Amino acid sequence: MAHDVAALTAELMAMAAADHQSAVHANSDDPAEQLAWRRLTARHGDRLDEIMDEYGWPTAELVGEQAARAAWLIAQHADRQLDVQRRALRLMRQAVSTGLASPRELAFLHDRTLVNEGRKQVYGTQIAGVKDGAPVPWPCEEPERMDELRAEVGIEPFDEYVARFSPA
Repeated sequence: MAHDVAALTAELMAMAAADHQSAVHANSDDPAEQLAWRRLTARHGDRLDEIMDEYGWPTAELVGEQAARAAWLIAQHADRQLDVQRRALRLMRQAVSTGLASPRELAFLHDRTLVNEGRKQVYGTQIAGVKDGAPVPWPCEEPERMDELRAEVGIEPFDEYVARFSPA
């Protein structure tokens, strides 16, 4: 089992590295680059599904902090695999309830899944686009409570969050 976990940790880290390297192509003008990104995230989503079959949610306790974050990133980017995202969300929610996963990361995955389902998000973590130079979130269920809800899970206020993406 220990060898399997070490191999799993290394695999998750390698998948996250490939994701980071390829993410620049997600919104490329080149259809071939976009397709390569979609294929990579689909492969990773399929593999995460297999990992969840075998291990449940890969928690930091099981695979270490970085590999657990890698699993979350893979789930985040499984945008065309709603079944995988929903399952990751469910398993991650259980892990958060027992203190074994990050409420902040869960909030991002929750919003991402809601947006992918065509629903309003809760925490305002998903950006729809840019208007007058400022990032605009996808619609939120309770926009007036967004910063309060963000604070509950350890996410900075929306204005601070988007300031990091704005050109200086």
